[in-house]
Amino acid sequence: MRALVLSGAAALFFAFTFIFNRSMALEGGSWMWSAALRFLFMLPIMLGVLWVRGELGTALAHFRGHRAAYVLWGTVGFGFFYAPLTFAADHGPGWLVAGAWQLTIVCGSLLVPWLWPGCGVPWRNLRWSALVILGVGLMEWRQSEAVGAGTVLLTLPPIILAAFMYPLGNRKMMLVCQSEVGTLARVFNMTLGSWPFWLFLAACAALDNGVPSAGQLGQSLLVAVFAGVIATVLFFSATNLVRDDPPKLAAIEATQAGEVLFALLGEVAFLGTGLPDAWGLAGLLLVVGGVALGNLAAHRKRG
Repeated sequence: MRALVLSGAAALFFAFTFIFNRSMALEGGSWMWSAALRFLFMLPIMLGVLWVRGELGTALAHFRGHRAAYVLWGTVGFGFFYAPLTFAADHGPGWLVAGAWQLTIVCGSLLVPWLWPGCGVPWRNLRWSALVILGVGLMEWRQSEAVGAGTVLLTLPPIILAAFMYPLGNRKMMLVCQSEVGTLARVFNMTLGSWPFWLFLAACAALDNGVPSAGQLGQSLLVAVFAGVIATVLFFSATNLVRDDPPKLAAIEATQAGEVLFALLGEVAFLGTGLPDAWGLAGLLLVVGGVALGNLAAHRKRG
């Protein structure tokens, strides 16, 4: 129950990612700056928190002992997740990106046999994922009707890539860290390990678009605090509680469907975005319903 509460709260804070990224895109900000700034801001914030808590030395010692793993899986789990997701937000509304992002439920479950040899794909958990896939397909179809298939091709493939990379990087680092360091230290070290990627992306953004605006700097800072620090720590804490139970881990990851509703409400309230049409809403409800029914089935099985 505690893991579910933590992951639900994480979904709320993660939704700010989609809202602010869409806001920066509408204002003409570079998607590369939007992606890089979040993690460039995150590192000093988390460094300060760890220093205050007296955990910085332990975190850095663990980083030095597992430097290659942190660089590799930090880049995979953060770099190859967030850069494609920010690129997608440049071409579609936040609620649509958040909805398609729920494919991570399927992608995360398909990774189970590779990460835990001897464990099969949790097909019982995936039975309801067909509704999620159908809902995403319906939303993307309505988007293609409105803005053209080309826009969908610039939105959906990057999200699918991100949906594999995020659980892959997270789970690989859990296997490396075990209980040697806490969640906050793991997130800090993964951020530190991914910094070469973000510095490269920031250099590309500077060459292509110049320096970011004050508005983009401010919104990126908010994304770093809300989604990068608060939501990530909450979510990683939730997954850490059930790290040795693949079906429960898949169920916790599924609760992130709440991001869709939070992102939609946030865009309507703060960006003046209109509600999707009836078909789009039907697709959204299929996504959320598929996740909810999947969780219910998982709880009944455990009960």
